[in-house]
Amino acid sequence: MQKLGYPERTVELTRIAGYLHDIGNCVNRVDHAHSGAILAFDILKDMGMPVEERTEIMMAIGNHDEKTGTAVNDISAAIILADKSDVHRDRVANQNLSTFDIHDRVNYAVTNSNLSLDAKERKIRLELTIDTEICPVLDYFEIFMDRTMMSKYAAKYLQIWFELVINGTKLL
Repeated sequence: MQKLGYPERTVELTRIAGYLHDIGNCVNRVDHAHSGAILAFDILKDMGMPVEERTEIMMAIGNHDEKTGTAVNDISAAIILADKSDVHRDRVANQNLSTFDIHDRVNYAVTNSNLSLDAKERKIRLELTIDTEICPVLDYFEIFMDRTMMSKYAAKYLQIWFELVINGTKLL
């Protein structure tokens, strides 16, 4: 947000939303975005944040899940882009490949993940290296297609172009 020239307060609100975006997981993974939005709203209210700012953060958190959300404000679009691009080997705590489900296999197969923003060109690029000996690229899309499309639309909301590059091939 800072690189895109947003005001410092918007940048700070985006940081807060990013920090709190998965707080709903402490209640339940299912519908965590909505429960997280409510939790964050109450926490920020108790801290004295103005209602307008709390609402912006709540909307961002409540809309970051690909099953029920979409970009509804600039902060939500930024949270979606950051959250949906978070795929990499370090996310996998279990190191026993024989017990991996598809999520573990895809994340473990990503040996390099880089999200970069070219503010001048108004382009954001997610570049991944996937070890196809661990999983085929198609497995990535089996679980990440909705997330990829959500990222594309979030970037459009911010009037930037979203690119996805996997193993050196530009796909979007």
